[in-house]
Amino acid sequence: MRTNITFILLIFWAITACQKKQPPLQSLNGNWESIASGWILTIKDSTHYSFYDTTPISCILNRQGAFQEIEKSLRIQNDTLYLQNGVITYKFLKTDTLPDLCSTTVTAEKKADPIYNFEVFAETVKEHYAFMELNSINWKDLYTTQKEKLGSNATNVELYQVIEETLEKLNDNHAYLEADDTTSALIDQLNTEEESEQEDLPKYGDFQIAEIVAKHHLEEEMTKDSWLIQWGKFNDTTGYIQIKAMWLYAALDIPKSLIKQKGYVDAYVETFNKMYEGAYIEKEVIGVANSMDQVMNDLSDMESLIIDVRFNGGGQDAVSFEILSRFIPQKLQVATQKLKYGVQFSPTIPLYIPATDNAYTRPVYILTSQQTGSAAEAFSIASMAMKNVKRIGSPTSGAMSTELPKTLPNGWHFSISNEIYMDNAGNCYENKGIPVHYELKYPEERQAFFRSIANDLKNDKTRISQAIKALQKP
Repeated sequence: MRTNITFILLIFWAITACQKKQPPLQSLNGNWESIASGWILTIKDSTHYSFYDTTPISCILNRQGAFQEIEKSLRIQNDTLYLQNGVITYKFLKTDTLPDLCSTTVTAEKKADPIYNFEVFAETVKEHYAFMELNSINWKDLYTTQKEKLGSNATNVELYQVIEETLEKLNDNHAYLEADDTTSALIDQLNTEEESEQEDLPKYGDFQIAEIVAKHHLEEEMTKDSWLIQWGKFNDTTGYIQIKAMWLYAALDIPKSLIKQKGYVDAYVETFNKMYEGAYIEKEVIGVANSMDQVMNDLSDMESLIIDVRFNGGGQDAVSFEILSRFIPQKLQVATQKLKYGVQFSPTIPLYIPATDNAYTRPVYILTSQQTGSAAEAFSIASMAMKNVKRIGSPTSGAMSTELPKTLPNGWHFSISNEIYMDNAGNCYENKGIPVHYELKYPEERQAFFRSIANDLKNDKTRISQAIKALQKP
């Protein structure tokens, strides 16, 4: 999962790798146009910044604030401004003036017009969606078909339904659409029709099945002060690490009353949405680092390790990379990315994981499934560059691209995939998933897979052991 945050601006650890001296603040002032992302960044008087989402027919203020919020995430080299955003570095080139659209007043009536909003959405898809060719999309035909569904008196509900349907037809694994509260409530009402009777079978949540598996597979549990990572001995020689998610590690001081009202996860999301985003991501990395310190201290003497991410739906790539750094003795390029804009892509961007002192370099076996998604797939693709790692299970879900968050004129938020995530050889695994070295042929359907594990935990552990033995043979 990658959370629906409008724009993550900073991850502190990624920028510390830059050893270049920061330029004078005044050299950053002015207007900067992104390469491949449809953003304009304006820095004024070294005190304030503004981000705009742009298309050929729109310019929408996305975010603004004090310059110090983003200052440490920026560096300038020659004529290019670099913005570190998670594990990706975005490039900006200076432009003399803002586009005319950014200074043109748009009436409230036009901002609310469903047709205009659909056109802005469509321009964004046309310019930035990365998988037209991969998913065999004829955008011209799809655009025409979808627009015809919106009449001159189209409602917000109809706009929502058409955009949502368009995203589904694009087969975009990381797309989302977030409307205003009123429209969302109306959509919810439409979706509360009576469900047809279904077979009465048990259903499991990701965290629930992960905990069931960990409790069974651990001959000796060593878990301390963690509900997201469980660890201990799989047998006398092999350690086991169950990683449930790539987020929720931050210490956010969430009010107990909010947790009681909304539940922990929703309260967590509401709390970090109120924070400066860079500070939130920093806390995620610090939190998982603290947990991994304890994990590796307890398991460093084991002859081999299992890392189970079969039930991990994702989170933050930075969390994935922090975990993997414990197994990397030297800085390592682990993947590459490129961004879509117009009919071309940006230059390929290499991704690195820094080294860790006393890294664990003995054999590591990563368990994956079709439910291994998003940031957990970043974890999996990065492992392909690590010589001591083998993957067991089934290919991951194939939802690799980082989302490009955008704002519509009416204030709605959406995202599309504009990034192609690749291994070091340039291979893309979108839709296919990251392959394994030893296939266990898990059921593809979510609950069928969960039940297949829960109904025979002993067999699951036996199959894992057999796979490891097979991979250990010369």
